[in-house]
Amino acid sequence: MTGSDSDRARVPWRSPTVQIVLASTLLAPLGVPLVSPALPVVRDAFALTDARASLLVSAYFAVGIVLSPFIGLVVDRVGRRRVLVWSLLGFSVTGGAIAFAPTFDVVLALRLVQGVASAGVFVTTVTIIADAYEGVQRNAVFGANIAALSLGAAVFPLLGGALAAVSWSAPFLVYFVGVPLALVAAVALEEPTSDRETRSLAYLRGAASALVGRDAGTYYGAAFVTELLTLGAIATALPFLLSAEFALAPLFIGVALLASEGAAIVVSMQNGRLARRFTNRQLVAVGYGCFGVGLAAMWVAPTPAAVAVAVGVFGAGLGVSMPAVDAAVSDLVAERYRAGALSIRNSTTFLGRAAGPVLFTGLGAVVGYRPLLAVAAAGTLALAVATLLTGRQSPHGTPHPDPGD
Repeated sequence: MTGSDSDRARVPWRSPTVQIVLASTLLAPLGVPLVSPALPVVRDAFALTDARASLLVSAYFAVGIVLSPFIGLVVDRVGRRRVLVWSLLGFSVTGGAIAFAPTFDVVLALRLVQGVASAGVFVTTVTIIADAYEGVQRNAVFGANIAALSLGAAVFPLLGGALAAVSWSAPFLVYFVGVPLALVAAVALEEPTSDRETRSLAYLRGAASALVGRDAGTYYGAAFVTELLTLGAIATALPFLLSAEFALAPLFIGVALLASEGAAIVVSMQNGRLARRFTNRQLVAVGYGCFGVGLAAMWVAPTPAAVAVAVGVFGAGLGVSMPAVDAAVSDLVAERYRAGALSIRNSTTFLGRAAGPVLFTGLGAVVGYRPLLAVAAAGTLALAVATLLTGRQSPHGTPHPDPGD
Protein backbone atom coordinates (compact mmCIF):
# COMPACT_ATOMS: atom_id res chain seq x y z
CA MET A 1 0.00 0.00 0.00
CA THR A 2 1.48 3.34 -1.04
CA GLY A 3 1.39 6.42 1.13
CA SER A 4 -1.43 8.01 -0.89
CA ASP A 5 -3.42 4.77 -0.90
CA SER A 6 -2.98 4.52 2.86
CA ASP A 7 -4.23 8.09 3.30
CA ARG A 8 -7.35 7.34 1.24
CA ALA A 9 -8.13 4.39 3.51
CA ARG A 10 -7.96 6.57 6.63
CA VAL A 11 -10.62 8.61 8.39
CA PRO A 12 -10.06 12.41 8.19
CA TRP A 13 -10.61 12.92 11.90
CA ARG A 14 -9.98 16.69 11.80
CA SER A 15 -12.76 17.31 9.30
CA PRO A 16 -15.71 19.19 10.87
CA THR A 17 -18.00 17.06 8.72
CA VAL A 18 -16.63 13.84 10.20
CA GLN A 19 -16.71 15.21 13.74
CA ILE A 20 -20.32 16.40 13.54
CA VAL A 21 -21.54 13.25 11.78
CA LEU A 22 -19.86 10.92 14.27
CA ALA A 23 -21.12 12.95 17.23
CA SER A 24 -24.64 12.75 15.80
CA THR A 25 -24.33 9.00 15.27
CA LEU A 26 -23.03 8.57 18.81
CA LEU A 27 -26.34 9.98 20.05
CA ALA A 28 -28.39 7.39 18.13
CA PRO A 29 -28.07 4.59 20.76
CA LEU A 30 -29.67 6.99 23.23
CA GLY A 31 -32.90 5.95 21.53
CA VAL A 32 -33.19 2.42 22.94
CA PRO A 33 -30.05 1.21 24.78
CA LEU A 34 -30.24 4.18 27.16
CA VAL A 35 -33.86 3.57 28.15
CA SER A 36 -33.99 -0.25 28.04
CA PRO A 37 -32.63 -0.62 31.61
CA ALA A 38 -35.31 1.82 32.76
CA LEU A 39 -38.24 -0.22 31.41
CA PRO A 40 -39.06 -1.91 34.75
CA VAL A 41 -38.91 1.44 36.55
CA VAL A 42 -41.13 3.10 33.93
CA ARG A 43 -43.54 0.16 34.22
CA ASP A 44 -43.81 0.61 37.98
CA ALA A 45 -44.04 4.40 37.82
CA PHE A 46 -47.07 4.30 35.53
CA ALA A 47 -48.53 0.99 36.84
CA LEU A 48 -48.21 -0.74 33.46
CA THR A 49 -48.04 -4.32 32.27
CA ASP A 50 -44.77 -5.56 30.78
CA ALA A 51 -46.33 -5.60 27.31
CA ARG A 52 -47.52 -1.99 27.56
CA ALA A 53 -44.19 -0.82 28.95
CA SER A 54 -42.44 -2.42 25.96
CA LEU A 55 -44.29 0.02 23.70
CA LEU A 56 -41.65 2.52 24.81
CA VAL A 57 -39.31 0.64 22.46
CA SER A 58 -41.62 -0.51 19.66
CA ALA A 59 -43.25 2.92 19.25
CA TYR A 60 -39.80 4.38 18.65
CA PHE A 61 -39.16 2.11 15.64
CA ALA A 62 -42.67 1.76 14.22
CA VAL A 63 -42.96 5.19 12.61
CA GLY A 64 -39.46 5.09 11.14
CA ILE A 65 -40.30 1.99 9.10
CA VAL A 66 -43.01 3.88 7.23
CA LEU A 67 -41.68 7.44 7.15
CA SER A 68 -37.97 6.92 6.39
CA PRO A 69 -38.41 7.05 2.58
CA PHE A 70 -40.32 10.33 2.87
CA ILE A 71 -37.57 11.70 5.10
CA GLY A 72 -35.11 10.81 2.35
CA LEU A 73 -37.16 12.83 -0.12
CA VAL A 74 -37.07 15.83 2.23
CA VAL A 75 -33.30 15.46 2.73
CA ASP A 76 -32.68 15.48 -1.02
CA ARG A 77 -35.13 18.32 -1.59
CA VAL A 78 -34.24 20.83 1.15
CA GLY A 79 -30.66 19.90 2.05
CA ARG A 80 -28.69 17.70 4.42
CA ARG A 81 -27.67 20.30 7.00
CA ARG A 82 -31.14 21.72 7.55
CA VAL A 83 -32.72 18.29 8.07
CA LEU A 84 -29.90 17.15 10.38
CA VAL A 85 -30.16 20.26 12.55
CA TRP A 86 -33.93 20.01 12.94
CA SER A 87 -33.77 16.24 13.46
CA LEU A 88 -31.20 16.65 16.24
CA LEU A 89 -33.35 19.30 17.89
CA GLY A 90 -36.49 17.18 17.57
CA PHE A 91 -34.73 14.07 18.86
CA SER A 92 -33.31 15.93 21.86
CA VAL A 93 -36.28 18.08 22.86
CA THR A 94 -38.94 15.37 22.54
CA GLY A 95 -36.73 12.85 24.33
CA GLY A 96 -35.96 15.24 27.16
CA ALA A 97 -39.60 16.26 27.45
CA ILE A 98 -40.52 12.66 28.32
CA ALA A 99 -38.99 13.26 31.75
CA PHE A 100 -41.83 15.70 32.44
CA ALA A 101 -44.67 13.70 30.84
CA PRO A 102 -47.70 13.37 33.16
CA THR A 103 -49.07 10.15 31.63
CA PHE A 104 -47.76 7.19 29.68
CA ASP A 105 -49.91 8.16 26.69
CA VAL A 106 -47.96 11.42 26.51
CA VAL A 107 -44.72 9.42 26.80
CA LEU A 108 -45.72 7.29 23.80
CA ALA A 109 -46.72 10.33 21.74
CA LEU A 110 -43.34 11.92 22.39
CA ARG A 111 -41.57 8.64 21.54
CA LEU A 112 -43.38 8.47 18.20
CA VAL A 113 -42.15 11.96 17.28
CA GLN A 114 -38.69 11.15 18.58
CA GLY A 115 -38.57 8.05 16.37
CA VAL A 116 -39.24 10.19 13.30
CA ALA A 117 -36.46 12.58 14.32
CA SER A 118 -34.12 9.64 14.92
CA ALA A 119 -34.76 8.40 11.39
CA GLY A 120 -33.91 11.89 10.15
CA VAL A 121 -30.59 11.83 12.00
CA PHE A 122 -29.64 8.47 10.54
CA VAL A 123 -30.62 9.28 6.96
CA THR A 124 -28.79 12.61 6.93
CA THR A 125 -25.59 11.37 8.59
CA VAL A 126 -25.07 8.47 6.19
CA THR A 127 -26.04 10.64 3.22
CA ILE A 128 -23.51 13.31 4.22
CA ILE A 129 -20.78 10.65 4.42
CA ALA A 130 -21.76 9.30 1.01
CA ASP A 131 -21.72 12.81 -0.48
CA ALA A 132 -18.41 13.90 1.03
CA TYR A 133 -16.26 10.81 0.46
CA GLU A 134 -15.64 8.30 -2.30
CA GLY A 135 -14.14 4.86 -2.79
CA VAL A 136 -12.31 3.19 0.08
CA GLN A 137 -12.31 6.41 2.13
CA ARG A 138 -16.10 6.25 2.12
CA ASN A 139 -15.83 2.74 3.57
CA ALA A 140 -13.36 4.02 6.17
CA VAL A 141 -15.69 6.81 7.33
CA PHE A 142 -18.69 4.47 7.31
CA GLY A 143 -16.59 2.13 9.45
CA ALA A 144 -15.95 4.93 11.94
CA ASN A 145 -19.68 5.66 11.88
CA ILE A 146 -20.52 2.05 12.80
CA ALA A 147 -17.84 2.19 15.51
CA ALA A 148 -19.47 5.30 17.01
CA LEU A 149 -22.84 3.55 16.92
CA SER A 150 -21.40 0.47 18.62
CA LEU A 151 -19.61 2.56 21.25
CA GLY A 152 -22.84 4.27 22.20
CA ALA A 153 -24.69 0.95 22.29
CA ALA A 154 -22.04 -0.40 24.67
CA VAL A 155 -21.87 2.58 27.05
CA PHE A 156 -25.41 3.96 27.22
CA PRO A 157 -27.05 0.91 28.86
CA LEU A 158 -24.67 1.36 31.79
CA LEU A 159 -25.51 5.07 31.99
CA GLY A 160 -29.24 4.40 31.64
CA GLY A 161 -29.17 1.77 34.36
CA ALA A 162 -27.35 4.07 36.77
CA LEU A 163 -29.75 6.96 36.13
CA ALA A 164 -32.83 4.73 36.35
CA ALA A 165 -31.76 3.85 39.88
CA VAL A 166 -32.28 7.54 40.73
CA SER A 167 -35.62 8.07 38.97
CA TRP A 168 -37.61 6.73 36.02
CA SER A 169 -37.30 10.15 34.38
CA ALA A 170 -33.57 10.72 34.88
CA PRO A 171 -32.36 8.82 31.77
CA PHE A 172 -34.54 10.95 29.51
CA LEU A 173 -32.82 14.16 30.61
CA VAL A 174 -29.68 12.94 28.82
CA TYR A 175 -31.37 13.61 25.48
CA PHE A 176 -30.90 17.35 25.95
CA VAL A 177 -27.18 16.95 25.14
CA GLY A 178 -28.21 16.91 21.48
CA VAL A 179 -29.33 20.55 21.55
CA PRO A 180 -25.83 22.10 21.59
CA LEU A 181 -24.73 19.62 18.92
CA ALA A 182 -27.58 20.82 16.70
CA LEU A 183 -26.40 24.41 17.15
CA VAL A 184 -22.83 23.45 16.26
CA ALA A 185 -24.06 21.61 13.16
CA ALA A 186 -26.06 24.66 12.08
CA VAL A 187 -22.90 26.79 12.15
CA ALA A 188 -20.03 24.46 11.25
CA LEU A 189 -21.45 21.84 8.89
CA GLU A 190 -21.00 22.61 5.21
CA GLU A 191 -23.94 21.87 2.94
CA PRO A 192 -22.81 19.51 0.15
CA THR A 193 -23.45 20.83 -3.32
CA SER A 194 -25.65 18.52 -5.33
CA ASP A 195 -28.02 18.47 -8.28
CA ARG A 196 -31.34 18.13 -6.48
CA GLU A 197 -34.40 16.76 -8.19
CA THR A 198 -37.38 19.05 -7.55
CA ARG A 199 -40.12 17.00 -9.24
CA SER A 200 -41.68 14.59 -6.76
CA LEU A 201 -42.65 11.92 -9.29
CA ALA A 202 -39.23 12.00 -10.92
CA TYR A 203 -37.58 11.82 -7.53
CA LEU A 204 -39.65 8.85 -6.41
CA ARG A 205 -38.90 7.05 -9.67
CA GLY A 206 -35.19 7.72 -9.26
CA ALA A 207 -35.06 6.67 -5.61
CA ALA A 208 -37.09 3.53 -6.39
CA SER A 209 -34.45 2.53 -8.94
CA ALA A 210 -32.29 1.60 -5.94
CA LEU A 211 -34.65 -1.32 -5.36
CA VAL A 212 -34.15 -2.78 -8.83
CA GLY A 213 -31.60 -5.49 -9.49
CA ARG A 214 -29.74 -8.23 -7.72
CA ASP A 215 -27.30 -5.85 -6.04
CA ALA A 216 -30.17 -4.02 -4.34
CA GLY A 217 -31.53 -7.27 -2.95
CA THR A 218 -28.10 -8.17 -1.63
CA TYR A 219 -27.48 -4.96 0.29
CA TYR A 220 -30.98 -4.14 1.51
CA GLY A 221 -31.41 -7.79 2.42
CA ALA A 222 -28.15 -7.70 4.38
CA ALA A 223 -29.34 -4.65 6.33
CA PHE A 224 -32.58 -6.44 7.22
CA VAL A 225 -30.97 -9.78 8.15
CA THR A 226 -28.25 -8.11 10.22
CA GLU A 227 -30.72 -6.21 12.40
CA LEU A 228 -33.07 -9.21 12.58
CA LEU A 229 -30.25 -11.34 13.99
CA THR A 230 -28.74 -8.63 16.19
CA LEU A 231 -32.00 -7.68 17.90
CA GLY A 232 -33.56 -11.13 17.72
CA ALA A 233 -30.78 -13.62 18.42
CA ILE A 234 -28.23 -11.53 20.32
CA ALA A 235 -30.26 -8.92 22.19
CA THR A 236 -33.36 -11.03 22.91
CA ALA A 237 -32.94 -14.81 22.60
CA LEU A 238 -29.43 -15.02 24.02
CA PRO A 239 -30.22 -13.29 27.34
CA PHE A 240 -33.10 -15.72 27.91
CA LEU A 241 -30.80 -18.67 27.12
CA LEU A 242 -28.04 -17.42 29.43
CA SER A 243 -30.52 -16.87 32.24
CA ALA A 244 -32.26 -20.23 31.83
CA GLU A 245 -29.23 -22.49 31.30
CA PHE A 246 -26.53 -20.76 33.34
CA ALA A 247 -28.60 -18.75 35.87
CA LEU A 248 -26.57 -15.71 34.83
CA ALA A 249 -27.40 -12.41 36.53
CA PRO A 250 -28.42 -9.45 34.33
CA LEU A 251 -25.09 -7.71 34.91
CA PHE A 252 -23.11 -10.67 33.58
CA ILE A 253 -25.49 -11.13 30.67
CA GLY A 254 -24.76 -7.53 29.77
CA VAL A 255 -21.02 -8.15 29.97
CA ALA A 256 -21.35 -11.13 27.62
CA LEU A 257 -23.32 -9.07 25.11
CA LEU A 258 -20.72 -6.27 25.22
CA ALA A 259 -18.38 -8.60 23.32
CA SER A 260 -20.42 -7.94 20.20
CA GLU A 261 -20.08 -4.16 20.40
CA GLY A 262 -16.38 -4.37 21.28
CA ALA A 263 -15.58 -6.55 18.28
CA ALA A 264 -17.72 -4.37 16.00
CA ILE A 265 -15.81 -1.25 17.06
CA VAL A 266 -12.39 -2.80 16.41
CA VAL A 267 -13.26 -4.39 13.06
CA SER A 268 -15.32 -1.53 11.64
CA MET A 269 -12.40 0.86 12.16
CA GLN A 270 -10.45 -1.29 9.68
CA ASN A 271 -13.13 -1.20 6.99
CA GLY A 272 -11.25 1.26 4.81
CA ARG A 273 -8.25 -1.07 4.67
CA LEU A 274 -10.49 -4.07 4.03
CA ALA A 275 -12.22 -2.20 1.22
CA ARG A 276 -8.90 -1.82 -0.59
CA ARG A 277 -8.65 -5.60 -0.93
CA PHE A 278 -12.26 -6.76 -1.18
CA THR A 279 -15.45 -5.58 -2.86
CA ASN A 280 -18.46 -4.57 -0.81
CA ARG A 281 -20.22 -7.78 -1.86
CA GLN A 282 -17.31 -9.86 -0.59
CA LEU A 283 -17.30 -7.96 2.71
CA VAL A 284 -21.03 -8.62 3.14
CA ALA A 285 -20.38 -12.32 2.49
CA VAL A 286 -17.63 -12.34 5.13
CA GLY A 287 -20.06 -10.66 7.53
CA TYR A 288 -22.60 -13.42 6.95
CA GLY A 289 -19.84 -15.95 7.53
CA CYS A 290 -19.00 -14.37 10.89
CA PHE A 291 -22.68 -14.38 11.83
CA GLY A 292 -22.97 -18.06 10.94
CA VAL A 293 -19.82 -19.12 12.79
CA GLY A 294 -20.77 -17.03 15.83
CA LEU A 295 -24.32 -18.39 15.98
CA ALA A 296 -23.10 -21.97 15.53
CA ALA A 297 -20.62 -21.46 18.36
CA MET A 298 -23.40 -20.11 20.59
CA TRP A 299 -25.45 -23.20 19.75
CA VAL A 300 -22.80 -25.55 21.18
CA ALA A 301 -21.14 -23.22 23.74
CA PRO A 302 -20.76 -25.09 27.07
CA THR A 303 -20.02 -22.06 29.27
CA PRO A 304 -20.93 -18.36 29.47
CA ALA A 305 -17.33 -17.49 28.57
CA ALA A 306 -17.62 -19.54 25.39
CA VAL A 307 -20.86 -17.74 24.59
CA ALA A 308 -19.11 -14.38 25.00
CA VAL A 309 -16.38 -15.44 22.56
CA ALA A 310 -19.03 -16.50 20.05
CA VAL A 311 -20.82 -13.18 20.50
CA GLY A 312 -17.52 -11.45 19.69
CA VAL A 313 -17.29 -13.37 16.40
CA PHE A 314 -20.81 -12.24 15.57
CA GLY A 315 -19.85 -8.64 16.39
CA ALA A 316 -16.88 -8.85 14.02
CA GLY A 317 -19.41 -9.60 11.28
CA LEU A 318 -21.21 -6.37 12.09
CA GLY A 319 -17.97 -4.43 11.74
CA VAL A 320 -17.17 -6.04 8.39
CA SER A 321 -20.55 -5.90 6.69
CA MET A 322 -22.48 -2.81 7.78
CA PRO A 323 -20.03 -0.15 6.53
CA ALA A 324 -19.89 -2.07 3.24
CA VAL A 325 -23.70 -2.10 3.03
CA ASP A 326 -23.91 1.67 3.50
CA ALA A 327 -21.13 2.30 0.98
CA ALA A 328 -22.76 0.00 -1.58
CA VAL A 329 -26.25 1.47 -1.15
CA SER A 330 -24.72 4.91 -1.72
CA ASP A 331 -23.69 3.74 -5.19
CA LEU A 332 -27.02 2.20 -6.18
CA VAL A 333 -28.42 5.50 -7.45
CA ALA A 334 -27.24 8.87 -8.70
CA GLU A 335 -26.27 11.45 -6.07
CA ARG A 336 -29.52 13.39 -6.36
CA TYR A 337 -31.46 10.33 -5.12
CA ARG A 338 -28.94 9.16 -2.54
CA ALA A 339 -30.86 10.16 0.58
CA GLY A 340 -33.89 8.32 -0.78
CA ALA A 341 -31.89 5.13 -1.30
CA LEU A 342 -30.33 5.35 2.16
CA SER A 343 -33.70 6.09 3.75
CA ILE A 344 -35.03 2.83 2.30
CA ARG A 345 -32.06 1.16 3.94
CA ASN A 346 -33.19 2.75 7.21
CA SER A 347 -36.69 1.33 6.75
CA THR A 348 -35.30 -2.18 6.26
CA THR A 349 -33.11 -1.68 9.33
CA PHE A 350 -36.05 -0.62 11.49
CA LEU A 351 -38.16 -3.48 10.12
CA GLY A 352 -35.48 -6.00 11.09
CA ARG A 353 -35.21 -4.48 14.56
CA ALA A 354 -38.95 -4.66 15.07
CA ALA A 355 -39.34 -8.20 13.69
CA GLY A 356 -36.29 -9.84 15.31
CA PRO A 357 -37.42 -9.98 18.95
CA VAL A 358 -40.93 -11.15 18.02
CA LEU A 359 -39.66 -13.84 15.64
CA PHE A 360 -36.97 -15.27 17.91
CA THR A 361 -39.03 -15.30 21.09
CA GLY A 362 -42.01 -16.80 19.26
CA LEU A 363 -40.02 -19.58 17.58
CA GLY A 364 -37.84 -20.06 20.65
CA ALA A 365 -40.91 -20.87 22.73
CA VAL A 366 -41.76 -23.66 20.27
CA VAL A 367 -38.40 -25.23 19.34
CA GLY A 368 -36.06 -23.88 22.03
CA TYR A 369 -33.31 -21.29 21.72
CA ARG A 370 -30.41 -23.68 21.07
CA PRO A 371 -32.01 -25.31 17.99
CA LEU A 372 -33.11 -21.88 16.79
CA LEU A 373 -29.52 -20.62 16.93
CA ALA A 374 -28.43 -23.66 14.89
CA VAL A 375 -31.03 -22.93 12.21
CA ALA A 376 -30.01 -19.26 12.12
CA ALA A 377 -26.36 -20.29 11.78
CA ALA A 378 -27.10 -22.58 8.84
CA GLY A 379 -29.18 -19.90 7.16
CA THR A 380 -26.54 -17.19 7.42
CA LEU A 381 -23.76 -19.50 6.22
CA ALA A 382 -25.92 -20.31 3.20
CA LEU A 383 -26.37 -16.57 2.62
CA ALA A 384 -22.59 -16.13 2.75
CA VAL A 385 -22.11 -18.64 -0.05
CA ALA A 386 -25.01 -17.28 -2.10
CA THR A 387 -23.70 -13.71 -1.79
CA LEU A 388 -20.31 -14.74 -3.13
CA LEU A 389 -21.72 -16.76 -6.02
CA THR A 390 -24.34 -14.30 -7.26
CA GLY A 391 -24.20 -10.74 -8.52
CA ARG A 392 -21.49 -8.65 -10.03
CA GLN A 393 -18.38 -7.64 -8.15
CA SER A 394 -18.55 -3.86 -8.62
CA PRO A 395 -15.50 -1.75 -7.75
CA HIS A 396 -15.87 0.75 -4.95
CA GLY A 397 -17.42 4.06 -5.90
CA THR A 398 -19.12 2.85 -9.10
CA PRO A 399 -22.41 4.74 -9.26
CA HIS A 400 -25.66 3.38 -10.61
CA PRO A 401 -26.89 4.98 -13.85
CA ASP A 402 -29.22 7.92 -13.35
CA PRO A 403 -32.72 6.96 -14.50
CA GLY A 404 -33.38 10.59 -15.23
CA ASP A 405 -30.54 10.85 -17.77
